[in-house]
Amino acid sequence: MARKKDPLKSMSLGGHLKELRNRLFWSALFIAAGAVGGWYLFDPVFAILQEPIIAVAKARGGDTSVNFPTVGGAFDLRIQVSIFLGLLVSSPFWIYNLWRFITPALKKKERRYTVGFLVTAIPLFAVGCYIAWISLPAFVTTLLSLTPEGSANVISATEYVLFTLRILLVFGIAFLIPVILVLLNFIGIISSSNIFKSWRMAIFLAAVISALATPTADPTSMFLLMVPLMALYFLAGAVAKIRERLVAKRRKAEFGDLLDLATDVNPDDGAVVV
Repeated sequence: MARKKDPLKSMSLGGHLKELRNRLFWSALFIAAGAVGGWYLFDPVFAILQEPIIAVAKARGGDTSVNFPTVGGAFDLRIQVSIFLGLLVSSPFWIYNLWRFITPALKKKERRYTVGFLVTAIPLFAVGCYIAWISLPAFVTTLLSLTPEGSANVISATEYVLFTLRILLVFGIAFLIPVILVLLNFIGIISSSNIFKSWRMAIFLAAVISALATPTADPTSMFLLMVPLMALYFLAGAVAKIRERLVAKRRKAEFGDLLDLATDVNPDDGAVVV
């Protein structure tokens, strides 16, 4: 049976540009549809984001509130949050279109690695965002507790929402670093020994990332992010080590089979026939 060729691999430059245009069109369409849904989700999402502020306001006698400093501030924020929610909700669709566009340029093994990366990265990103979410009230309470006695916090709604989204994204992206290390090992760029030998640098970088991601000077908040980061870092090293051992074992078995096939020993005269 003749092997079916992938038409995307034999495309001209114009064909690839047309394919890219189609993928971008469908991705933009899904994002726009998600943004429309995000417009209606803005009120419940904003109410959830306000909960730490409301809790602090009740504890301090109502001297803290979220405000819109301009007439169009509420509309601008709704647009920004709607687009963000649209990107988030439609992520499976535009990631799929991106995957379908780059797949023809990848080898079969590279496709498996990429699929494994996506399957692992999405849950880890969600875990990082969840840790940031449960830590957010403590961040807000600690920062607002620094307000001098007799003063009031007039918080810009836009700045506050962007602050919370930045915290969520930084935590989520931080949890992707170990997955990237495993992917680099599978590709052959780094080895497990490189990962384990760089543990001092990893601790330093984890501390820096934790300090930048946590807006408070509370060491507990830093360790809340730093400890799982280091655990995932060494887990990435262990996965890379196991993978290298399996590859070495498989290559050794294949080399032995090749020797058995290439060399035939005659038991009568001891001659070796190759």
